[in-house]
Amino acid sequence: MKTSKSIVCSLLALTAMAFGAQGESVRKDINPALLYFQALQVAPELTSSDRDYLFASEWRVQKLPPRFGELASRYNNQFELVRQAAQATAPCDWGIDWSRGPATLLPHLGRNKVIAQTARLRAAWFLQNGKPMDATQDILAALALARNSSSDGSLIAMLVQIAAENLLCSTVAENYHRFSSEALQQLSEGFAATAGRRTIASCIAIEMLSLPDWLMNKVLAVQKEHPGDEAQVLAEIQKTFVMMGSGGDEGSNDQTLWPRVLSAAGGSSDGILRLLRDAKPLYPKLAAVLALPLAEYETQMKQFSAEVRASKNPIVTEFFPAWEKCRPREFGALTTLAMVQAAAQYKLKGEAGLKTIMDPCGHGPFALERFTFEGEDRGFLLKGAYTGRGFQEIMIFVEKDGAPFQVYGKNAGQASPKPRPAQ
Repeated sequence: MKTSKSIVCSLLALTAMAFGAQGESVRKDINPALLYFQALQVAPELTSSDRDYLFASEWRVQKLPPRFGELASRYNNQFELVRQAAQATAPCDWGIDWSRGPATLLPHLGRNKVIAQTARLRAAWFLQNGKPMDATQDILAALALARNSSSDGSLIAMLVQIAAENLLCSTVAENYHRFSSEALQQLSEGFAATAGRRTIASCIAIEMLSLPDWLMNKVLAVQKEHPGDEAQVLAEIQKTFVMMGSGGDEGSNDQTLWPRVLSAAGGSSDGILRLLRDAKPLYPKLAAVLALPLAEYETQMKQFSAEVRASKNPIVTEFFPAWEKCRPREFGALTTLAMVQAAAQYKLKGEAGLKTIMDPCGHGPFALERFTFEGEDRGFLLKGAYTGRGFQEIMIFVEKDGAPFQVYGKNAGQASPKPRPAQ
């Protein structure tokens, strides 16, 4: 008996055939989130053995076998929907209800990132089999999903976007020599045209809504529910702070959060409201700092971080320090995205093309150097000016097959870690 997922896949295939036969174009007015949720539903149910084979093996040192292609093709229905969503003209609305505050569930984010990982594998298969345009379409569709993932405005969704962008840029870099000029041109245009890229600064509004505003409403609601019973009010509020201090996207794994908040609040719920009100003005101030250009940002962020560290308000010292690491990730991602466009233009137009793409964190185009690995020329690297993550931003574009190495990040140019070989 067929499973419901098998039935859905069959119906999707029949629908696609019907539309193809009639020569009709797909709808572009559908909320992309609806298409993405459908795409998540039709993801193939791989066995643990097949999943490990596909996702946990090192594939860059060998020709991809037929089994790899068969498993990659099981994602065809999923990527039909992801590609369709990339063409949608309607805004992407995930329908997130933030009424649960920091406990709001965002189950789609991890699965969206898996789609980017799958796009990387499918691109390798397409490129090996002489289908660079198919690889390009999957990469651009996954990039659109990455951008749409952050449309809810949350910081965690923005960080998922950045992680997916970096993964897709690395996919282009490690397969650079397999892309045709036409495919690279389309990639360059697609990277530049893909709409909806949010910023770290734009996440402040939702973070205010889901943390200090939500907490204030929570405290007020508990006070109203237990008038005159301060002990019960504090007991209820304690549950919330213990939950927040136990981990998650906003808080650290810190069981001292509640005692520190209670002490700073003078042991009262009204004192907790005061701490929250005192913390709120820092959010728009932080938003302004996060929106600054690089040079101004670094100066202003140092001052803001010093103010946070000096604060006697545990709400401030618990939830603001993490922001200091977010903007550098964004600068790194912007650099990487520009490097892919620069590398594409370099292949299309040589040095003149390279110089048309400016380093977003520098004062001109990227520096280019040949790259040698284990004594063999393997391609070229682009160097960015940004060093805010503790290392210079570098991306290596592979022009010749050979032993795998890392193409991006602080370990760029070093041998890749050795996962188990494919069985």
